[in-house]
Amino acid sequence: MIIRRQTRELCIGTVRIGNNNPVAVQSMTNTDTRDVAVTLAQIERLTAAGCELVRVAVPDLEAATALRAIRDAISIPLIADIHFDSRLAVAAMENGAQAIRINPGNLGGSDKLARVVAAAKLHRVPIRVGVNSGSIEKDLLKTYGYPTPENPQSLIESALRNIRLIENLGFQEMKISIKSSDVLTTVNSYQMLSSLTDYPLHLGVTEAGGLIAGTVKSSVALGILLSQGIGDTFRISLTRDPVEEIRVAFELLRSLKIRERGPELISCPTCGRTRIDLFSLAEKVEQYVQTMKTPLKVAVMGCAVNGPGEAREADIGIAGGHGVGIIFKKGEVYKKVPEEELLEVFLAELQAMENERQKS
Repeated sequence: MIIRRQTRELCIGTVRIGNNNPVAVQSMTNTDTRDVAVTLAQIERLTAAGCELVRVAVPDLEAATALRAIRDAISIPLIADIHFDSRLAVAAMENGAQAIRINPGNLGGSDKLARVVAAAKLHRVPIRVGVNSGSIEKDLLKTYGYPTPENPQSLIESALRNIRLIENLGFQEMKISIKSSDVLTTVNSYQMLSSLTDYPLHLGVTEAGGLIAGTVKSSVALGILLSQGIGDTFRISLTRDPVEEIRVAFELLRSLKIRERGPELISCPTCGRTRIDLFSLAEKVEQYVQTMKTPLKVAVMGCAVNGPGEAREADIGIAGGHGVGIIFKKGEVYKKVPEEELLEVFLAELQAMENERQKS
């Protein structure tokens, strides 16, 4: 059983994080924020996939101004990502950003940070203090060295220094992230930081890579931390469609039995007995179950001989054959279907099962 580390509670829009609230799943758009229609379309897809907090880049005043139209059209909290320019942070909050992500050390000095914090107080907007390995202050690097798994001290000191700067301005509505592209540096940094502060922590591995590398690195680092009760929000960072980040995030939470959303898909790796295009079949079923919310266990198996037995714990499953396939429930054959109709019939059965579960 995972025992959550106790942190302060923080509200970002309607989402409560920290304390005993569920670990929240976050992503970031990769659209041009100034293109409101395109950005809204991506946020709609992210929301449908289960995204609970969304961050957008704010590179200029036009993007900051666009936040108003975006905020008014979405149902999940909107976070503005700010770098270097304090004016953009203030403008983002004036235009409806419900949280901002900044590195206080790169805003250009204490006066500019004070203006940002004053705006955060006025608009009641939480601040995420985000520090990456590549953005650590030079004096800290000189004192502690570049962060490594054995010595992540410069990363931690940078975060704590910036937290203190904001605290000294009378503001405490914060969460912290300290990201590295190295898995063990990320793990050790968050473990150490979690023992030094009770602010909520946002987890992530920065610059993790594409679908395979990014999923592995993020799952290893965040899986270790979440299993230790560390982390209040997180993002799986992938060089992919951000909807893929949400899919990976919920599978990670499910594997740790922290949260469930929608069906769990199990499928066999194929072998010489497979006589259908199982890869394509599994992908289409996986795409479909992403639209479902009922926590079913769904199986896609390669052969009708072993499929039902190997996946007898599945609520419903499909197994291919030569010209004909079967649909099974709890290991028992439910119906036989011609191969060309197998996917269509199976998806209809999935929908019927979800409708039935939602009624009960």
